[in-house]
Amino acid sequence: MLKLGTKASSFKLFDTNSRRTVTFSPSTTGKGFLFAFICNHCPFVIHLKKHFPRVFNNWSNQGIKVYAISSNDTIEYPADSPEKMSEETLEFNFDFPYLFDETQHVARAFKATCTPDFFLFNEHQKLVYRGQYDGSRPGGQIEVSGEDLINAVNRMIAGEKPSENQIPSLGCNIKWKK
Repeated sequence: MLKLGTKASSFKLFDTNSRRTVTFSPSTTGKGFLFAFICNHCPFVIHLKKHFPRVFNNWSNQGIKVYAISSNDTIEYPADSPEKMSEETLEFNFDFPYLFDETQHVARAFKATCTPDFFLFNEHQKLVYRGQYDGSRPGGQIEVSGEDLINAVNRMIAGEKPSENQIPSLGCNIKWKK
């Protein structure tokens, strides 16, 4: 896992929502930065996806920059193509970029391993959280709440030290190109 305190990696990726290239660099400003590695077909992401707009759009309105990123191999998994990603942004009302990591360099730089996988950086672009959205799972008894990630964002906003108790994400492996 990426170590807490690690600086966020720069990138330029195509946004399937706005249809433009989005750049993240050391000069990007915000009250925080959330990178959510997701995709269209993974049951773990599908389980959470309806919850994302309410939470992520709210954070965007508070000055936290949210970037959803799909890094899957679209040859083997056409449901994760940029065209299908664009459809998802409309269906789920994403007010944040849904970026296509065609080369998979961004996923590798963040050491993302699965979908969903969440990385929260503070205003100085230093990692304060990497882990699960919450303890819910598809078909499980726990309701989707976003508790783990929401608590991490609240701690960051309050200027508190990151929690040492961070549970890694669980989901489908990123579909690496051959």
